[in-house]
Amino acid sequence: MPMPSRLGILRDPDFGRLFAATALGQLGDRIIFLALPLVAIVALNADEFQVGLLAAMTTAGSLLVGLPAGAWVDRMRKRSVMISTDLARAVALLTIPVAWWSELLTIWWLYAVALVHGVLTVFFDVAYVSYLPHLVGRSNLVEGNSKLSAIRSVTSISGPGMAGPLVGWLGAPVTLLVSSVGMAMSGLLATGIRKREQKPESSEHPQLFREIKEGLKFVLKHPVLRAIILGDAIFNLFLVMYQTMLLVFLEREMNLDSFSIGLILSGMGCGALLGALSATRVSKRVGQGPVIWLAPLVTCPLTALMPLAHPGWSVHVAALGLASLSLGGVIRFVAQSSFQQTLTPDRILGRMSATARFVSWGGIPLGGLLGGASGAVFGAKATLWIGAVGMTSSIIPYFLSPLRSMRELPKGEDPELVG
Repeated sequence: MPMPSRLGILRDPDFGRLFAATALGQLGDRIIFLALPLVAIVALNADEFQVGLLAAMTTAGSLLVGLPAGAWVDRMRKRSVMISTDLARAVALLTIPVAWWSELLTIWWLYAVALVHGVLTVFFDVAYVSYLPHLVGRSNLVEGNSKLSAIRSVTSISGPGMAGPLVGWLGAPVTLLVSSVGMAMSGLLATGIRKREQKPESSEHPQLFREIKEGLKFVLKHPVLRAIILGDAIFNLFLVMYQTMLLVFLEREMNLDSFSIGLILSGMGCGALLGALSATRVSKRVGQGPVIWLAPLVTCPLTALMPLAHPGWSVHVAALGLASLSLGGVIRFVAQSSFQQTLTPDRILGRMSATARFVSWGGIPLGGLLGGASGAVFGAKATLWIGAVGMTSSIIPYFLSPLRSMRELPKGEDPELVG
């Protein structure tokens, strides 16, 4: 096969710039995933509940601005939103090492930065999902999502692998400086994308609540979209409970250093990369509908290997369960994201994305709080058990919907197309 065919839409210069910007932004984000809670755990000696509250602050933006963000983004050029939020997130993260050097850093400072960063991330993600159909065309969405998922997976491998040694060498607060640089470079790269969107037509009298209602109605009336976001909501709630105590469990009960923790998280990235590379093939063989619920059914139970582990070789076996979780998660994500983008008209892409995010991510802050509270009362290991069982139960809405037997997902604008 000639090389241009293998590159596919990467031959397009604008998609190539988005691809590179995604790589840098996601690299910074993956470093945050490890470094930010370690700032609280190691540098500030935070307890389990404080770590859970930090996780809740990181994702609280989905509840605070989740629905209006979609309506606002639909009124703006998505590329401009992506650039401005990337640069603003870089500035917010930069304040942590500055505060550390100035001996001003407190847990409350981390809460504030986590909240601001989370709110900005809501706007970025809504714009990002809404921008891709404009940039590559709807016929190339599966390929575009697969390639972007692949680079996100690569950064999931390299990010924690870099973060572990950096935290050990520089300390967790200073490591966030690297994240800030990655976010800033991502925003600057996106400025080079030449393909411009037309400015959305603005209503003479924009009505925020009417626009939000239209997005909610479109998503919630469609039985497949509804099943997808409800399944995501259950999965994300218990995933965050699990993740909130995972670092505590590895650092305090398994006695692993930051480098070893980084390797385990990099293993999750390897699973995600394999999922991205195989997503299209698996969807074709299994069917786009069944793969959305079969992937978590097969991989989520393997997360129970971690609370079964003891210091030594069994931790590495448990890490394979986390890698499998990432593999299944990416396969499911590519299938359902491509469907959501294909089904939704351009004018409400932002609202569809924001509504789906609001419902499916709405429980994430609660998951952080529940994870912290459960860890404080029952311990980190028991919380990992609860998370593993809860993630597996997320298949129930999928299985009770038409996705159970639908090999190809429908396309069109009518929310009554399925069922």
